[in-house]
Amino acid sequence: MKNIYSNIYRPNLTNLKKAKKNIENNKVIGVPTETVYGLAGNAYSDTAVKKIYSIKKRPFKNPLIIHFKNLKDLEKDIIPNKNFLKLYRAFCPGPITFVLKKRKGSKISKIATAGLDTVAIRIPSHKVIRKLLKIIKFPLAAPSANIASKLSPTSAKDVFEELGNKINFILDGGKSRIGLESTIIDLTKGPSILRPGIITLNNIEKILKKKVGVKKNLKKIKAPGQLKLHYSPGIPVKMNKKMVKKNEALIGFGKNFKNKKNHFNLSQKGNLMEAANNLYMVMRKIKNKKFKSISVVKIPKKEIGFAINDRLRKASSK
Repeated sequence: MKNIYSNIYRPNLTNLKKAKKNIENNKVIGVPTETVYGLAGNAYSDTAVKKIYSIKKRPFKNPLIIHFKNLKDLEKDIIPNKNFLKLYRAFCPGPITFVLKKRKGSKISKIATAGLDTVAIRIPSHKVIRKLLKIIKFPLAAPSANIASKLSPTSAKDVFEELGNKINFILDGGKSRIGLESTIIDLTKGPSILRPGIITLNNIEKILKKKVGVKKNLKKIKAPGQLKLHYSPGIPVKMNKKMVKKNEALIGFGKNFKNKKNHFNLSQKGNLMEAANNLYMVMRKIKNKKFKSISVVKIPKKEIGFAINDRLRKASSK
C-alpha cells in the first residue's frame, strides 16, 4: 500500500518486486541507505545513468557511486587490492566508498564513471537496499536523491520534497541511521581520504597500519563531494558564529546552547554522532521555516566532527 505521498512505498516484498521491475525497465527510483537516501538506477545502463544525471541536474564530470551487494559481485567490475580487502573486511557492508581501478571489460556505464578508468564503489548495509540488490542482476548507481549541490535527503519524505514527481517510486526505509554521506577513500595509489565520514581517518589508519593522506580541492574529480558548493540548504550558511541577525537561524551544539525560537541544537548532549545525524534534517527544517540564512556555532574538529565541518564548509561556499 502507498502512504499519503503519491510515490512513497513501504519496503514489503510486493513493493520490492515493483522496485525491481522499475529498475529493470531503466527507470530511476529513490532508495534508503544507512547514510542518506539514494537515486538509484541500473549502473550498466547508459539510459538509466543519463536519467540520474538529468533528474539531479548533475554535471557529467562528477562520477557516481556504484553500489554492490558483496565482494563476489564487485570483483566482476573492479580490481581489488590489499588495502581494499583489509578495509572491506573491517567496515563492509557499511558507510565507506572505495575508489579503485575499473576492470577491463567492466559493464559499468562510462557515463557513471565520468569516463575515468577508476570507479567509486560501496557495499551498503541498509537492509532495504540490500534486499533490492539481492533480487537484481546488476549493481546500482545511486548518488544522493537530491538536486545537485543541495541538501542530501535522510528520509523518504525528504526525497519527495526534493524531487516531487520527477520519480514515481520511492522505497521508505525510515530515517537514515547515519545522516551523512559515506567516507570516500582513494586506493588507486597511496591511500587518501577524498571525503570524510563516520568512518574516520583514525579508524582507517588503525586497520591499514599506515599513514593515510587527506586530499582537498582536487583539480581532477575522482569521486562525489569534490565540487566547491555542495550540501547547500539553498540559503547562505556561515560557520563559527555565536550571534545571529534578524531572520537568521543559529545552529548550536551542546548543553550550554540556549533554546530560543531561532535556535536549533544538533545535540544537547554534545554527541557528535547525534549532531551528524541531525545536521541535514535541521538545515532543511530551517529552510522550510523561511529563515533567510543560517549561522552555525563552532563544531569540534575531532572524530566525525571533521565530516560535519566538511559538509558545512561546502554548504557555505559561494
